[in-house]
Amino acid sequence: MSDPLTPVTDAPAVLRGFLPLALSGGWQALPFEFFREGVEIHRLAEGPAAVALLRYAPGASVPRHRHTGLETIVVLEGSQSDDNGVARAGDIVFNPEGSVHSVWSEDGCVVLIHWTRPVEFVEPA
Repeated sequence: MSDPLTPVTDAPAVLRGFLPLALSGGWQALPFEFFREGVEIHRLAEGPAAVALLRYAPGASVPRHRHTGLETIVVLEGSQSDDNGVARAGDIVFNPEGSVHSVWSEDGCVVLIHWTRPVEFVEPA
């Protein structure tokens, strides 16, 4: 794979050079699309297991949901809160299978997120 931003699909692949790009704010030039009110997404890998960047506007939230698999989050910028506390830039959050929470960002944030399986919403948006 020659382009460091080529999306990963169902084949084994390496996203070369992405972490320095993400940590330096280079993600700001990537195209984001609507995910839910106040939250945008840039998909890096799709499928039952997925990897994406989520960009939360200040005050944005994601309603209460249950994890059907492990979710791993790296906060790249700003801070993200959930029922367990606040995660700030540089923090890594693990939400195990079966955990339930709501997510919000008071000041806005960007997170790198990996889901091993899709989430199930338990509250409407």
